[in-house]
Amino acid sequence: MQQIDTIDRLREVVRAARAEGNRIGLVPTMGYLHEGHLSLVEAAKRQADFVVVSIFVNPLQFGPSEDLDKYPKDLERDLALLTQQGHCDVVFTPTVQEMYPTPMATSVELPELAKFLCGKTRPTHFQGVATVVSKLFHIVLPDVAFFGQKDGQQLAVIRRMVKDLNFPIEVVGVPTVREADGLAKSSRNVYLTPEERAHATILYRALCWARDRIAKGPTSGRELSDGMRKIIAEDGVGRLDYAEVVSMDTLAPIERLEGPVMLAIAVYFGKARLIDNLQLTIENGRIAGS
Repeated sequence: MQQIDTIDRLREVVRAARAEGNRIGLVPTMGYLHEGHLSLVEAAKRQADFVVVSIFVNPLQFGPSEDLDKYPKDLERDLALLTQQGHCDVVFTPTVQEMYPTPMATSVELPELAKFLCGKTRPTHFQGVATVVSKLFHIVLPDVAFFGQKDGQQLAVIRRMVKDLNFPIEVVGVPTVREADGLAKSSRNVYLTPEERAHATILYRALCWARDRIAKGPTSGRELSDGMRKIIAEDGVGRLDYAEVVSMDTLAPIERLEGPVMLAIAVYFGKARLIDNLQLTIENGRIAGS
């Protein structure tokens, strides 16, 4: 595994790999890797011949009062995990100066998709995400890129950006990796106190309640969102940001459940803001495949 921290050198190495007929896979991350990230790398190795993992804490996607300065980092540990797993060919670890040598005069925005869910409280977040992912796509020119389904809105934003801007890239969503008690793996879980950690499973339990309610028969988006909000409120520890039932295509709240649907939730626990979701396909009022 090579560690590369400059754009020019990364392009050289990827160009050589492509010249040998390799299919290039990209896994963008902000580091502080966990099993969820490693599942993306594993998926990349199954579907690509040459895997690039980027580790870059992108300042553009943090608001002025958010945790950019405190975001957890441990590059030595990240490199050790990737080396031990053995599926990564190149890890790209640029500095902010390398990625943004001058103030950005260009950005990528998806205002319709960004105004829902996390975009309500993080209005500049997805502009920063789309801009840095666009840069990484242009730098690496991957054939396929891998993103976790846990960040459901991010996945929808990236897929729409790829479609709108005609990137010749396949975007693969990889299922969420969870702890034994259902809590989604997240770099921000490190912020949780023991009490908060014990209560953080309420996100997944609320989502499972909504999924099970759909399985019982006809229901509406409003009934499901109201039910999830009630579950969070009754737990009494976390502070609800949102609990919504939305279209996976538009991210807008829906009443009638049909087609690709996302049950999405975000809750504050002390310093941590945790998100989770379940993505379902509804056909004639029933969950496809059930």
